Amino acid sequence: MNGKYRSLILVLLLWAAGLCAAGQFAKIAVPFTEFRALYPEAGSSIGWLLSLISFVGAVAGLTAGAVVGSLGLRRMLFGGLILGAMLSFWQASLPGFGLFAASRVLEGAAHLAIVIAAPTLIANVSADRFRGIAMALWSTFFGVAFALVAWIGLPQVKAFGLPPLFVVHGVLTLLVTALLALLLKSGDAPKAESNARQPGTVLSGLVAALRSPSIAAPGVGWLFYTLTFVALLAVLPERLPPDQRDTVLGLMPLLGIAVSLTFVPGLMKVVGAGTLLWIGFGLALCAVLFAGAFPLPLICIALFAALGLVQGSGYASVPELNSGVKERALSFGLIAQTGNIGNLTGTPILLFVLDRTGEVALFHFLAVLYGLAVAALLFLHYLRNRTQPNPA
Repeated sequence: MNGKYRSLILVLLLWAAGLCAAGQFAKIAVPFTEFRALYPEAGSSIGWLLSLISFVGAVAGLTAGAVVGSLGLRRMLFGGLILGAMLSFWQASLPGFGLFAASRVLEGAAHLAIVIAAPTLIANVSADRFRGIAMALWSTFFGVAFALVAWIGLPQVKAFGLPPLFVVHGVLTLLVTALLALLLKSGDAPKAESNARQPGTVLSGLVAALRSPSIAAPGVGWLFYTLTFVALLAVLPERLPPDQRDTVLGLMPLLGIAVSLTFVPGLMKVVGAGTLLWIGFGLALCAVLFAGAFPLPLICIALFAALGLVQGSGYASVPELNSGVKERALSFGLIAQTGNIGNLTGTPILLFVLDRTGEVALFHFLAVLYGLAVAALLFLHYLRNRTQPNPA
């Protein structure tokens, strides 16, 4: 096979592995109303069924890259995919709430392995001139997976129930694994040196990441993004008119993808990814402040269009703000850590606010979060101005 076409197919398959990883969230978040009906005794704790998958990453995000480097990218990727598929097959039996929640913690290990190994491999197999496009494609994996489950999976859930959704997810994950096993060579996944076992490495890395405004900014932005992205896809649809729910739920992540791929590349040339990050949160703040003045479907669409700016500029801001390999690694590690913390806590927090105080207070709470995001990113921008003569 021609090397150029082989690289293209590998990138697409690795992106498909990302879709399988994002599907681990989407298979719970999209049919969330059905899960609330399945486990009515759980109350607001049902949110943990969605968020517990992030537990492993929230605890070990900064060390995960070192672990992948120690065990090998190829081995870690296949291990994550196979474990994820097996768990989906078991979850199709719809066990009790406690057992289901416990399986989501194990699924978190599979998810973390995939989302670290796959993009690293994409960067490795892509030619220099296509690497940016390949990484832009990777950044869409979450939104595409949610849209596919909303448009294809949700009607099937309504027709046949929840179990087939989990079986299909498991089958597709194994199919991607098999295709990657045929094409991915050991030379595509070199084994990196690891400092994971050196005492103090993780702690010193975390301290260094948090003390540097350039290293910390993408991770700080990603925390506020992940606090609300998956959570909003779970809690907002049941507030929508039933005849518009499925359409809007499918449009929300797709609109974010469209903004990320069409507007963000051009805007980054004008204002830079670091600046575009806080602009996205500012527009999200404006969207939620208008909640109540406009129909909820319109607010949902506007909000996710604004979050598309954050999605597209989040990963791109790492190389823009950090020129060294070590600094970039720390910044990506912090993104993994804060992203999983956001995914872990976002849905339970938003459900708690919604159940206790209602829809109006929920949008007020979102306004506070996005306002804090803008303030934090502007403060880090100010700190960069003090230490860099020409900040991004």
